Amino acid sequence: MSITIRQMDLTDAAERDLLVRLTDAYAHDPMGGGEGLSDYARTHLADAVAAHPGLFAFVAEQDGEPVGHALCITGFSSFYAAPNCNLHDLSVLPKVRGQGLGRRLLQVVEAEARQRRLCKVVLEVRPDNAIGQALYGSEGFELSGLCGQAYLMMEKPLV
Repeated sequence: MSITIRQMDLTDAAERDLLVRLTDAYAHDPMGGGEGLSDYARTHLADAVAAHPGLFAFVAEQDGEPVGHALCITGFSSFYAAPNCNLHDLSVLPKVRGQGLGRRLLQVVEAEARQRRLCKVVLEVRPDNAIGQALYGSEGFELSGLCGQAYLMMEKPLV
């Protein structure tokens, strides 16, 4: 089985609809909250993505079927005085986990962030997501703080 990763064209309505489906699948997973997207989010996410020029995303496909995704937001770091990449969502469907797909998505995000000359990649991870924390740590991310009481903040400087 062949897995490919490609950048999504967020100007295309079908691609945005795919992003909504992948995000909803992630939201149904325990690491995504376990409840799925709200009706409001399912209805409005595609249009909100179209209206936000700082977003970029990747989809992983196995033999043409979507099996994972990464959604990133271009932000800004005052400490670096430069734009950064907020890796907002990284998900892999359960049926293909354990095959290195999360790592490949993470590496593609980092490569794109470097190409865009972003100063670092930042992310939030649940404290009970040991697999995610191990993945991020093995790719050079370090704990940088806490986000409320629910998430750990990690980052990887690129400059």
